[in-house]
Amino acid sequence: MKLHYGWVVVAVGALMTCVGMGAMFSLAVFLQPVAEATGWSRAGVSSAMTLDFLMLGIASFGWGALTDRFGARIVVLTGALLLGLGLTLASRATSLIEFQLVYGVLVGIAAGAFFAPMIATVTGWFETHRSLAVSLVSAGMGVAPMTVSPFARWLISSYDWRTAQLTIGIAAWLLLVPVALLVRRPPAPTGAAAAGAASAQDSGLTAVQAFRSPQFVVLALTFFTCCAAHSGPIFHTVSYALVCGLAPMAAVSIYSVEGLSGLGGRLLLGVLGDRFGAKPVLVTGLVVQALAGGSYLFVRDLSEFYAVAVVFGLAYGGVMPLYAVLAREYFGLRIMGTVFGAATMVSCLGMALGPLVGGWIFDTYGGYSLLYIGAFALGLGAAAIALAFPPLPSRAPAQLQPA
Repeated sequence: MKLHYGWVVVAVGALMTCVGMGAMFSLAVFLQPVAEATGWSRAGVSSAMTLDFLMLGIASFGWGALTDRFGARIVVLTGALLLGLGLTLASRATSLIEFQLVYGVLVGIAAGAFFAPMIATVTGWFETHRSLAVSLVSAGMGVAPMTVSPFARWLISSYDWRTAQLTIGIAAWLLLVPVALLVRRPPAPTGAAAAGAASAQDSGLTAVQAFRSPQFVVLALTFFTCCAAHSGPIFHTVSYALVCGLAPMAAVSIYSVEGLSGLGGRLLLGVLGDRFGAKPVLVTGLVVQALAGGSYLFVRDLSEFYAVAVVFGLAYGGVMPLYAVLAREYFGLRIMGTVFGAATMVSCLGMALGPLVGGWIFDTYGGYSLLYIGAFALGLGAAAIALAFPPLPSRAPAQLQPA
């Protein structure tokens, strides 16, 4: 039985999102060791992650547009080279501002080359099993806390943070540069199939018109608020667990449990979205995310952390592929990279809030209580915005018009 090459592209996309996003998010593991070794404040080190998310967002839009024009291979290859370079240079930083600029700008730009471009590419390879394929690529981010973060923690314990970060940078080159060459554009339909595909996959809007449509506005606002709600709890989980008296590896294991649960959540909510519709599943997932994020306020021992991490990871991981599915169904393949890249850019502004605000809250108040209260409120806000999603074009074609 011949392997559909689209599944190779899915596997490559999953690996790239795992290594790329895992390397960027590993700063959560480096936060305390870097602050203690250098004397830099937690807010200062955390702000590198805020810059990461800002750059990730801007770069996702740019990389997505380039993917629509030139294909994903050159995009992800460039991102792989930049990711290893950014981590290597960050490991040699001698001042906080140097670390913030290198890790926050270069690593963020590099990480943006993987998620939106590979998601957009994969949606073009599948007419059936599309939600599953998108979920599997997105699952790479769920695997990252189970792989890159424990690896980073082991390296820090065995050597020091600089050696650990240098090693991760070299590993990123070795893993990502070769597999980037396996990425291919989706095959173009021919004949009658092409005409049918064009009508089924093209909303008829330009990118500018899509950005002004109510569908995109609701998609972007929901994505933004959702990410603002979970970014702080995700990034500061390890530090919060250490504050509660847990051992370093136990604290990192909570982060890994979140990732494992997020992996299952991506697959579960993707399947449920196919069955019940993306909107109701998304709204339900956002409500669960809000409740679980707020529940961290009440946990103290390892078993309680694990219980909340399972639910929180399931929810925030599960809702992520649904945004891509909605974007594809609303706007089609032709401008998918640009539109989903733009939505990702807006979501990254939300992601940028958590690390910086969480670091400021800790430095100011000596704890994280306000962070988790805010996560709960924002999570409920995201669910409320998601209720305003217009019907999908297949059910109401006239709805997809520029505002």
